[in-house]
Amino acid sequence: MTIMDSLPAAPHVGEMLGRYTVERVEALPEMQGTLVLLRHELGARHAHVIRADDNSAFGVTFPTVPKDSTGVAHILEHVVLMGSQRFPVPDPFFSMLPRSLNTFMNAMTASDWTTYPFSTRNEKDFFNLLAVYLDATFFPLMRYESFRQDGHRFEFATPDDPSTPLKLQGVVYNEMKGAMASPGSVMWRAFGKALYPDLTYANNSGGAPEEIPNLSYEGLRAFHAAHYHPSNAFFYTYGQLPLARILDAIENHVMAQFAPQTLDVSIPDQPAFDAPRHESAVYPGTDVERGAQVLVGWKLGHSSDPDLNLRWSVLSDVLLGNPAAPLTRPLIESGLGSALADGSGYRDSFREGAFAAGLKGLPAGKAAEVEALVLRTLEEIAAQGIEPELIESSLHQFEIAQKEVSNSGYPFALSVMFRLLGPWMQGGDPVTGLRLDAQLSRLRADLARGAVFKPMLRDLLTNPHRVTLEVTPDPALAERAEADEAALVERLSADFTDEDRARIVADSLRLKELQGQEADRSVLPTLGLGDIPTAAPAVPYQTEQPGRARVARAAQPTGGLTYLDVQLRLPALPDDLLDALPLYTFAVTRSGAAGRDYVSLARRIEAVTGGVSAAVGVGTPPDDLNAVRLAVTFSGKALARNAPALVEVLRDLIAAPDFTRDRLEQLLKQRLAGLQASVVQAGNAYAERLAAAQLSVTGAVQERFSGLTALATLKATVEGEGGLDDLLERFGRLRDLIRTAEPLLALTATPDDLNLDLSPLTDLFSGDAPVGRPAPALPTRAPQARTTDVPVSYNAVAFPTVPYTHPDSPALLVLSRVLRSEYLLPELREKGGAYGGAASFDPREGVFAMSSYRDPHVARTFQVFKDARTFLSGDLGERELTEAILSASKILDPLTSPDTAGRRRIYGDHAGYTQDVEQAYKARLLAVTLGDLRRVMDTYLTPERATYGVVTGRDPNSDDLAALGLKFDVQAI
Repeated sequence: MTIMDSLPAAPHVGEMLGRYTVERVEALPEMQGTLVLLRHELGARHAHVIRADDNSAFGVTFPTVPKDSTGVAHILEHVVLMGSQRFPVPDPFFSMLPRSLNTFMNAMTASDWTTYPFSTRNEKDFFNLLAVYLDATFFPLMRYESFRQDGHRFEFATPDDPSTPLKLQGVVYNEMKGAMASPGSVMWRAFGKALYPDLTYANNSGGAPEEIPNLSYEGLRAFHAAHYHPSNAFFYTYGQLPLARILDAIENHVMAQFAPQTLDVSIPDQPAFDAPRHESAVYPGTDVERGAQVLVGWKLGHSSDPDLNLRWSVLSDVLLGNPAAPLTRPLIESGLGSALADGSGYRDSFREGAFAAGLKGLPAGKAAEVEALVLRTLEEIAAQGIEPELIESSLHQFEIAQKEVSNSGYPFALSVMFRLLGPWMQGGDPVTGLRLDAQLSRLRADLARGAVFKPMLRDLLTNPHRVTLEVTPDPALAERAEADEAALVERLSADFTDEDRARIVADSLRLKELQGQEADRSVLPTLGLGDIPTAAPAVPYQTEQPGRARVARAAQPTGGLTYLDVQLRLPALPDDLLDALPLYTFAVTRSGAAGRDYVSLARRIEAVTGGVSAAVGVGTPPDDLNAVRLAVTFSGKALARNAPALVEVLRDLIAAPDFTRDRLEQLLKQRLAGLQASVVQAGNAYAERLAAAQLSVTGAVQERFSGLTALATLKATVEGEGGLDDLLERFGRLRDLIRTAEPLLALTATPDDLNLDLSPLTDLFSGDAPVGRPAPALPTRAPQARTTDVPVSYNAVAFPTVPYTHPDSPALLVLSRVLRSEYLLPELREKGGAYGGAASFDPREGVFAMSSYRDPHVARTFQVFKDARTFLSGDLGERELTEAILSASKILDPLTSPDTAGRRRIYGDHAGYTQDVEQAYKARLLAVTLGDLRRVMDTYLTPERATYGVVTGRDPNSDDLAALGLKFDVQAI
């Protein structure tokens, strides 16, 4: 019997499943599944996808339409996950993370909806999580203290001393202070407000820091009562579990407790503009030379219209989808900016769709020039028409997207949910989000009859509902925001009496008391160690060795796609080429090759592949952290009919890349803009790299590849005299060196497509140069801080440990999970107000780290890191140990899919991480004891072994840090 044969049968249209009516059953042949749409008597809608996938998923989504920017929907998302009627612990969401084998758990607030999704491969775990999610969303306790902790609160600098300064605090409050320091976030919020000024999109659903204090506890509760009701709910489930059992659980947990309710959450059409408008916004930044962005955007028709949605998606891809696209290329080659503005492209996340294009990397005052350039280029495209080949290439990309089933980066089970959710919630047909065949057929028929996109462009250019939005850095904004916050506190507290101040102290002490109380987590469902899969996945593949190359072929049910990876282990690399290597892999797929310029090559890639990429990796064998190896990997995918063309494209990129000075300058400016923006979004990762770089060769290399050192090197190359010419020379040497590397090719395809001729690639490599070991100098061992335009901090401490096969490695992995869930999250998030706190251990790199994210503190956080050993001496028991082992096991057993399973096994085996080695690690993991945790902490996580990194908005050195024995070397980013 096949898996498909064992799937539950789909119900029939009109069938009653309890109080649910089956309204529609649709085959989904592209993903070998079936969609069932149901409606409950209370009005709840439910979409269930039956599919042969052991990863089951659930989501409940509520339309939420805030009428202000107090962040009510976002704060509610936090608070409902902080205790419910059946599970009255302070943090059931975070408590379930280590009690589960989930492949995804989260909650998200968008502009007009809030969703609570999870996925897991374990049936017991599915129903455990289902119970927690249902109770959290529909029956939250919504404690006043939870609102104060994660929303906003007044607190004295010394909480029990009303003579110390009064300040605002709160997890979401600090999160949004960090978020609104990002130009991309500011652009997105400002774009919604500019294009839809009369609708909910004009509000900041996450919460504007200056408006969050206006939200009352009563207002939060009222918003929940109105929006979180079955009549306003969209349920989603996926997988091969019985639908009737899932519906029974939802009925018993939720539906039986409610009566019907009517809530109008509809969003009207935005009244059309009579004439184009110009708007502006600012963010805290000092890069006045390159920090501005300009975006020209239009309001379009309803995004729930499937034909309109597809056509704008295709047109957007044609215009902007690759470096050679007819709108992208003139914008970039104009020299006005360095990259496309954030928000460029078609967006169907609004009720009425939007199309926008623009540039970033600008000085202020360029709005008129960018607007004129965008309009002039669109006029020229409309006049000349679009080449049919470009349209066909875009349709080819949509064909690939229809066929591909991948868990890479995100569970496919939840990707399906988000695809159907858009049209479904906007009153459209959810099937159109999953099946494009009807819309594609109509589009192709219309294209055969004449021009489709030319009239669309004409309509766009005559559409007066247009906004030109300029977002600029304001060097004084951070200081002004701080002063405004102080003034807000002063205004809100101007009439405070001694009784009011005493109440604030009492509330603070009450919150601290509750945060310190031991919760009875035994009420939460859990798994046991027996639920952990002990076997590492076995993925059969065949190998051959034509010449110097080794080829591995893995048969997988890829749905007609072919995946090809070419990993090239590099010989000894001169130190001056080390910094150039990540720039090479960034530029090589975006430049020309084999006689084609970058425009011609980009069009070729779009026409015959589903995309190609190049990346540099750092690795070590499982038994030696010092045996560092570098590899460059070229990857691509294609429909099976185009697999030979994919081989040719990869051959040309490896053997004959063609870099020009002008194109390289464009690319490096784009990369510089991207890295600078990422610092605000991922400051914790940069802080960890700063710390880890001082510990090991791997850490030092990764800092030079993707850390703040890489950012500084790139900036010097772009801005320095002769930097581009020098880099071009190094690129030539890298090209020649790569041809001498040790190649390992991994081919993944269906059995019928596995005999692809790879000789055009394998014949490239000759010679017998051994794999090299990079040996860069490690940075000076001293606490490192980097300052940038952020109002919060990202703090990290790192420690060197042991390689993968060392007996202590599993205990260190378990220790990281204990510290994360039992100590750092409560101390840094709940008590300290940071958005996140984490401990991590990479068994393959051998570095243990603790970090904080969007943190209002520096000294306090490093004290928390220091006190971790004291915590470990406390009342830890078997529950905490079991949960930490469960959590650690998920890291060792990641979610794979046909596109990734083969390559992961092939490259793991080749690097020494064989199935036997992985299974031995799992066996040691299951045997870890509490004594092991304390022993490895005392052995490896000692103060003299620690290194420190901080990314923050100001000099972190203070008397408080001096008391900890820390003094940071501070440099501006």
